[in-house]
This record gives sequence, C-alpha cells and structure tokens, in this order.
Amino acid sequence: MSSHCILERVAETESTNNDLMARWRAGELIDPIARLAQKQTAGKGRAGRAWLARPQDSLCFSLAYPFQRKPADLSGLSLLVGLAVISGISLALNHSKQELHQKGLRLKWPNDLLLNQGKLGGILIEGGQTKLGDPSWMIIGIGINLQNANAFDQALRHEQKVAALDQLLTTGEVLPDPDWIWLKIVEELEATLSNFDQTGFAQYQKLWMDWDAFQNTAVRISGAGQEVIEGVAKGVDTSGALLLASGEKMISIHAGDVSLRTSK
Repeated sequence: MSSHCILERVAETESTNNDLMARWRAGELIDPIARLAQKQTAGKGRAGRAWLARPQDSLCFSLAYPFQRKPADLSGLSLLVGLAVISGISLALNHSKQELHQKGLRLKWPNDLLLNQGKLGGILIEGGQTKLGDPSWMIIGIGINLQNANAFDQALRHEQKVAALDQLLTTGEVLPDPDWIWLKIVEELEATLSNFDQTGFAQYQKLWMDWDAFQNTAVRISGAGQEVIEGVAKGVDTSGALLLASGEKMISIHAGDVSLRTSK
C-alpha cells in the first residue's frame, strides 16, 4: 500500500461516505483517505436507499481518491472497484481467485458483489470535480457482510437473498480480523485505481466479464421513471456499459439508477 493513503478508524459515525464528502466540499482533502467505522447509524446504499449493517458482522468503509481524469472519463469505475474488492478478499482469506470463483463469488452490474446469487456487498460512489483542472475526488463506499447471513436475511424480512464472507471459508477456517480484510482491500484499491486513472476501464473489460453474474441471462432493467427493458445480458463494453440484447437490437445501458433482476 502506498505510504500517502491515510487510514482512519472510528467506533461510530452516521456515514463514512458523508464524512468524506463533507471534507471534499470543504476543500480539506489532500491525500487519499480510507475511513472505517465499526458502526454506521445512517449508512447509504444506491439511489438514496439505506444500507443495513450490523456491528461485528459487517465491514463498512469509504475511500476518498483523487483522479486526474475528468468525472466524465471515469466510466466503469464501480466495476473496477468490484474487481479490486475481489482481489483484496482473495489476499485476506488466502484463497486464490479461482477458488473464490468456484465457490460462487460474482459481480453484478453495476455495483454489487454476489455469492451464489446472495448479496455479499455493495459499492456506492459519489463525488466530482469542484473546478476545471482540479482532481476528480471520488468517495467510494463499500459494505461487505462478514458473517451471520441469516441475521441479515431476517432483518430484511427475506426480501432478498443475503450472503456473508464466512461462507467462502472451508471447515476449520476462521474469518480473519476485519481490520486485516479492510487493509488488504484498500491495498488492492489503491493499486487498481492508480492504474485505472492512467488507462481507463477498457483493459479490464474481459476480466470483469469473467466474474459477471448475469452474462447470457434473461434480465429486466428498471430505472426511476423509466420503462422496464427486458433482454439478455451480454456483458459490458469497453466503457463499462451493460450490453443488453433486446429483440434484434443491442442496447448499451450506462451506470445510473438501474436495477438488474432475473426475468420471470
């Protein structure tokens, strides 16, 4: 991990994303900062949704990172973050990526981690550029279920299948300390984001598709105030947009307020 990333750990806060967003708006960010909270009282998911997190059972943190690219040139960032998180999990658990893939770890476009179709974690990205020529500060929030998937499932009233990191372990293995998992993920994020800033998403396209949970699957794409689009997911293009075969057309769906659901 590069020496200029600041690591912060707090017992409780409303939202680590909000904390770092406030510093960005105040012009207080200089170096990358990773901020971990043992408990978040108002954690956020995509599209303004609440993020359910249980102390001791969850890993919730945010990373503020400055990109030299303009915000418009950061397409595919959430997909790239998913790949970095997988790399960090691999290092933290000391399991090869091949093993994790065989056990059912996948990525769901544009920003979820799944384990055997259960939601293991999510990614929320906020931020921007205050004025032309300034870095594009992106606040990357990551939440991962560590253990007790059944408790999460009950809290959500079985509305969606939930998974936890300990389900990747083999008999006799113990989940590493959450701080260790955090550090390994941050290490991978720093290395990957630095490379992405120079090259963009295109070189990661095929790698992301190796982890795609819905490739060649019939899906429904829905967004706020938009008609539902049905088709077959065909991976992503070089910008990270979802490719959807609908009828005789291939449609590109760009990251935004959309959800992906298997067609019934």
